[in-house]
Amino acid sequence: MGNSVIELANLDRNSSWKDLKVVVLGIGTAGFACADALLRMQCKVLVLDQSSSKSAQERAQILETLGAEVRLNTTNFAEADLVVTSPGVPPNHPWLAEAKAKGISIWGELELAWRLRDPLVPWLLITGTNGKTTTTLMTEAILKAAGLKAKAIGNIGFAAVDAVMDEEVHDVFVVEVGVQQLPFVYSISPLASVVLNVAEDHLDHVGNFEEYKALKAKIYERTVVAAIYNDQDEETRLMVEGADVVEGCRAIGFTLNIPGRSMVGVVDDLIVDRAFIVERGTNAQELANTNDVQPFARHNLSNALAATALARAFGVPGAAVRDGLRNFVPAKHRISLVLEKEGIKYIDDSKATNAHAASQSLLSYESVIWIGGGDAKGQDLAEFVKQTSSRIKAAIVMGQDRRMIIDSLKGMNSVLPITEIIETNPEEAMRIAVEAAVSYASNGDVVLLAPGCASWDMFKDYGHRGDSFSEWVKKLV
Repeated sequence: MGNSVIELANLDRNSSWKDLKVVVLGIGTAGFACADALLRMQCKVLVLDQSSSKSAQERAQILETLGAEVRLNTTNFAEADLVVTSPGVPPNHPWLAEAKAKGISIWGELELAWRLRDPLVPWLLITGTNGKTTTTLMTEAILKAAGLKAKAIGNIGFAAVDAVMDEEVHDVFVVEVGVQQLPFVYSISPLASVVLNVAEDHLDHVGNFEEYKALKAKIYERTVVAAIYNDQDEETRLMVEGADVVEGCRAIGFTLNIPGRSMVGVVDDLIVDRAFIVERGTNAQELANTNDVQPFARHNLSNALAATALARAFGVPGAAVRDGLRNFVPAKHRISLVLEKEGIKYIDDSKATNAHAASQSLLSYESVIWIGGGDAKGQDLAEFVKQTSSRIKAAIVMGQDRRMIIDSLKGMNSVLPITEIIETNPEEAMRIAVEAAVSYASNGDVVLLAPGCASWDMFKDYGHRGDSFSEWVKKLV
């Protein structure tokens, strides 16, 4: 091993990376971007992936043309000065265990991106169990409304490494961070950071809930200006209290209630700031109306408050918050209205892939025909059912963990109408689900796809599931 940990600790975009031997684990979007960036830095790059899919082969061919060595469908590890791992590789993967045993440094994609960044472009970090993408895009919209060149990157689908290697000039990066990206992060120092909320999710990837929370809390480390927490989620406040931030960094809360000092919150129908104004001890600045938040739901207003705090930490004027929220276009499959007919709304919230997200979605409506189920990812959904059963008029449940959900529903309400879908073909299953929903629904009801589970047991991803729902609604309604 040619480079010591101490030498690696000082690497940045102005260092010489020439001939550094790097093994990149994974050839998906993040792994491909990492390998490409490392080749541009003149590293010797070996990419390993256990897949031999068509897309993996296509990416391998490109990287080999650029000078990398690629081994697909392999379990063999190799000697290296540094290992860069993709988010999709679990922290307990044998490759990573072998690297640790050999004393090889391991970086995640975000760590590599931070090392290669322009130090004059600050990062705003966003994580949480739910609401990450919406908050990231809202923050980007507010910053752009202030005339800034802002870009949303990271877990949102645009690799951070690609963004920092891009020649386009930016004022600020808004970085969505999933828990899978956090195990191998060591030096990132964001201008502001936020954990939106914490609930059980991805336990099949990280092991247990305590480890999940510890990983989420890493986002606050070395924050410079504002460590932002959810005043209505005690776990996030405790994370800020325990964080090792840069001296002078402030703890800033956001709340759906009247804000205290050093918070943003809601007074009547107004979003107000008591954090980033001079007279915050006695005054609040009006920034926007709650009606500026679209689509309106309590948890989406909470996302807007977090985005407001992040943007204000960067220094945007109040008017930019209002204009940014008004201009915001939500990503697909997030409480998206497919259509409304005969007083019945059909809502696609396929992105609600865990119990916490699904409960927030369900509790936004009074009478719900709920379509749920899928891969529960190790979650116990009994508490979710307990919280939401009073809003469910009828339930339609599909996927591999449907029996667990149905048993919980029957335990709470023995007379609740339930349709169990045993069909495994995704399109046919969704057709049956929508037909059942139409038969149950009447004026004033909401037909809501908010599965509370991952989609991979039947669908390609949550987008495929949401698109299927939308298409069948439009055909059948």
